[in-house]
Formats: sequence, structure tokens, C-alpha cells
Amino acid sequence: SAWLRMEPASGLLEQLQRTEAGSPEPEPTPWQALPVLSEQQAGDVELVLAYAAPVLDKRQTSRLLKEVSALHPLAAQPHLKRVRPSRDASSPHALEMLLCLAGPASGPRSLAELLPRPAVDTSGLGQPFLVPVPARPPLTRSQFEEARAHWPTSFHEDKQVTSALAGRLFSTQERAAMQSHMERAVRAARWAAARGLSAASPLLHAVMVCVDLVARGQGRGTYDFAPFPACSFAPATAPHGVRAGAVRKLDTDEDGLPYVCTGYDLYVTREPCAMCAMALVHSRILRVFYGAPSPDGALGTRFRIHARPDLNHRFQVFRGVLEEQCLRLDPDT
Repeated sequence: SAWLRMEPASGLLEQLQRTEAGSPEPEPTPWQALPVLSEQQAGDVELVLAYAAPVLDKRQTSRLLKEVSALHPLAAQPHLKRVRPSRDASSPHALEMLLCLAGPASGPRSLAELLPRPAVDTSGLGQPFLVPVPARPPLTRSQFEEARAHWPTSFHEDKQVTSALAGRLFSTQERAAMQSHMERAVRAARWAAARGLSAASPLLHAVMVCVDLVARGQGRGTYDFAPFPACSFAPATAPHGVRAGAVRKLDTDEDGLPYVCTGYDLYVTREPCAMCAMALVHSRILRVFYGAPSPDGALGTRFRIHARPDLNHRFQVFRGVLEEQCLRLDPDT
């Protein structure tokens, strides 16, 4: 079941309130809204081999840095710092310099092979050695901590992502509102289960119904909800002449209405499937909050459709709002 953040119309909410009158909601288990990041943000740090060498004469460091960088600029790895302190406290040299990536045919190489003269005067450098370095810049603080354990790297921190991962993104008031919205979705699911209602087709998944209800509120939409009076939406003022089933063009704004779900938050008890996730992309949803993961979920479990760089719209996703209550709705899933 799903709940769009909006002013609710009469219908489902009032029925739910009457049904559960006198049945107090059990105290919810503490929950955390965690961001579902892109594969690049959530993945492990990828390492590649590179050649480095000890700096035997610190006075030569500046010159060596300039000459080595000119010969091997590492344009695809600007996050890598060229010089690091020696890891071995007993080492006679204090610094180590990154020379170049090793490539697929890595093996012992001499300074003359890696830094041919006259491009680089290797005076002041010791014997090269292989070292793993992060292949890409870190995107989260945990990736940064892992990356720097191998080789020093720059990190441009996304403060919002850091706060979200630490559970500090939302205020107490925002969390209370989020819990209230998800509780509505949970009550809707219980109400439906008590009447034996289920989605016989993916087209009737909660997300698809919500998107169509928003479109219907804008004077469009394709579903016939006459047999389901509980499905309702507070309609916006639809322009004259708009017929049901019409699709509002993304690049026009003559009616003053947003494009379908632009600016909306969606609260859904279960992680949406791939078809529902794509519907959310096309409807331009702003944020999705789901309670529990799904085995075939497309917003974190099997896919991360909301963060694909090859799609023309991306949106934020948070999981875990009232997760235990949502899991109890369908424990076999």
C-alpha cells in the first residue's frame, strides 16, 4: 500500500479511521530512514595497481613532482595525491611518490623503464614498488576512509549524504510527519487485507494506482476507480477540455499544473518493483519512502533505478520507515 504526501480527500482515510476506532496503534519499534544510494556510492572501493617509489632526498621532491606529473599526469585519477608519508616508521626515507598506474601487465620495473630520461631526472628516487590505489574518487565518508587506507586521496564530501547515513538528516518534526504518513499506508494495507483485496496485476500495484490517481486529479488518468470508492484523490483544478486518459506533455505549462508527480513524496509499505519504479521516473516523483524491502525490489534490492545516470530523471529514496510494521503486513514476502 502507498500514500502520497498531499491533502487527503474524503474516502479511504475516513474509512480507516472508523475501522480502527478503539483499536490503539501499538507502540512502533524505533526506525531509521536510511538513504538508498547509487551503486557508485554504495559500492566497495575499487583498487588498481600503481607504481610508487621512495623519495630518498626530500630536497628533490618539488622537482620530481613536477617532472613525474608532466610525464604521467594521471588525468583520469585526479583524486590521487602524488606524495604520501612513508608507512614504515623505521624506514630511512620519509616520503613516497606515486609514479604511474601499472596497467594489466604489472610486474617489477626499473626507474629507467618507468621514468625515461631526459623527461625525468630520477636522482633522489629509490627502487619502484607496486601499491594498490583507489581507481575512482570516494563518494561517501566510508569510501573515503577505506580509500585513504591504501593511498591518500582527495574527498569532496556531500554533507547531506553523510547526515543521512548517520541518521541526522531529518528533524524530529520531519520524522513525526514521516511516521504519520507511513502509518496511513500501513492502515490502508490492513484495511485491504481484511477485505481480501490484492493486486491481481502489476498495473494495480499501489504505486501505479497512486500515480494514476494524481493524473486523475489533474483531469487525466486512465483507470476506472468506480468499483473502488476508497481510492480517491483531492483533485487539482483541471483545465477545460482535458479528457481522461490524456497525457500532459512534460515541456508545456499552459495549465499551470505540475507534470504528474512533480514535487510529490511517496510513502509505500514495500519497495516498488521495476515497473513501478520506472513509472515513478516517468512521473517525476521527488522522493520515495518505503518501509520494507522486496525480493524483486527495484529501488535498492535488485536494482537502483532511481539513481541510474542514463535515465532522464532521478529521485531520492529512503528505506526503513516503520520497517517492522511493514514487514508484518506480509511476513512471507
